[in-house]
Amino acid sequence: MLEQRIQQQFFDSADLKYAAAEILAKPIADAVSAVIGSITGGGKVLACGNGGSASDAQHFAAEFIGRFERERPGLAAVALTTDTSILTAIGNDYDFDVVFSKQVQALGNPGDVLLAISTSGNSANVLAAVEAAHAKEMTVVALTGKGGGKMRERLSETDVHICVPHDRTARIQEVHLLVLHCLCDAVDLQLLGEQDNA
Repeated sequence: MLEQRIQQQFFDSADLKYAAAEILAKPIADAVSAVIGSITGGGKVLACGNGGSASDAQHFAAEFIGRFERERPGLAAVALTTDTSILTAIGNDYDFDVVFSKQVQALGNPGDVLLAISTSGNSANVLAAVEAAHAKEMTVVALTGKGGGKMRERLSETDVHICVPHDRTARIQEVHLLVLHCLCDAVDLQLLGEQDNA
């Protein structure tokens, strides 16, 4: 019984990835264009999210600054989820809803990209970061699920919305990780060209 349940988790995850591949390919490609435009113009990516999405923001920044699968110079990315002094100071002195937006206001520049990750699309602090990014003339790449929530209404025409077509948080997060890997792979492809496998 337990093994069947475990297998079903794999099947459900694989089914969603197959279903999402066609739906998400275009917005992921649009996100790649936004990120490439920013990076080649001297900009950076600021990434934020809560819980598992915070881990995704950090994972993304690590693969940009370090490497994904190919050697290359580091790319500018900052996970806004990692500095406990900043997070706790802002959370204590102001409100937890502004822990990311205050950082976007301080670190963001026109032409930068905000990678805003929220499985529900309703995380108040991520939504506040989106508003701050717009005020800084940044492009937002939003990763959501569950129909996009409030995030869908907050995005501008020049932003990119990658909305996983599912309602279960675990499944959405699994696809978000794949999306981030696709983004890293495609950015490397655009910057470095095809990899020689010889």
